[in-house]
Amino acid sequence: MTTLGAVFLPHLPPERLLGIARTADEAGLEELWLWEDCFLQGGIAASAAALAATSRLRIGIGILPAPLRNVALTAMELATLHRMFPGRLLAGVGHGVQDWMGQAGVRVDSPLTLLREQITALRGLLGGETVTMAGRYVHLDGVRLDHPPLAPVPILAGASGPRTLRLAAELADGVILTGGTTPEQVRKVHETVESYRRNQGRRSAYKIIVYLHAATGSDAAARLEIECARWGYPAVTDRTACGDAVAIASQVRRWAAAGAGTVVLQPTPDDQNPDDFVRFAAREVRPLVL
Repeated sequence: MTTLGAVFLPHLPPERLLGIARTADEAGLEELWLWEDCFLQGGIAASAAALAATSRLRIGIGILPAPLRNVALTAMELATLHRMFPGRLLAGVGHGVQDWMGQAGVRVDSPLTLLREQITALRGLLGGETVTMAGRYVHLDGVRLDHPPLAPVPILAGASGPRTLRLAAELADGVILTGGTTPEQVRKVHETVESYRRNQGRRSAYKIIVYLHAATGSDAAARLEIECARWGYPAVTDRTACGDAVAIASQVRRWAAAGAGTVVLQPTPDDQNPDDFVRFAAREVRPLVL
């Protein structure tokens, strides 16, 4: 069954998050996704607040930029949230936007090497292992969490390029794909991941999560045209979902059929009613998505 989520865009003031999270929780939305975009909002702080303000809603962080975060601290914070809110947190790590990493003084020469080292160390730490690593970027000397998660937790990777997708297939439990990813691109990712994991003899479940630009209302098409131009997409076709609940659910099913296990509706930044958007996703779109 396809999981349906929605994005809380970080351009909104942080104080808006709790109300929107409660709305999503009460409406029955499955997942609310947060972004740690520079220099807007911290992913860990925001997710902790949203989890505490709700009772059943799953919170996704997509993504935590690896260069910005020491892996031991990331593991400590994620383990704390998993212990306090078991089964309700999904977290992804990725390269981060390189210009932002440069602004913050943490840009590295090989983002791929850093991501490989960080995912490897993070998996060990969250699994309760004592981790020693002398990598190019990650250096740990006998680090072990006193309170690791009580059950295995998935580690997701944000990916777009072929080398990062290969790394995500190799090391992560799932991949997060950005808005603007077409169904055909999802299908290729799914085939690549499944082929690699089959050749490696891996049988565990693998998550493909994709953001989907979406808008409803009388001006939805115009708002999505503006959004596509802002992101530099060559066309709106196969990159957005527009219209009423029936139309958007139909589009969600296309991404799901291509291999996405989770489709996360991403509203336009000029949406004036984010509470209504998550309520619409939960109550009107979700029942129409198989």
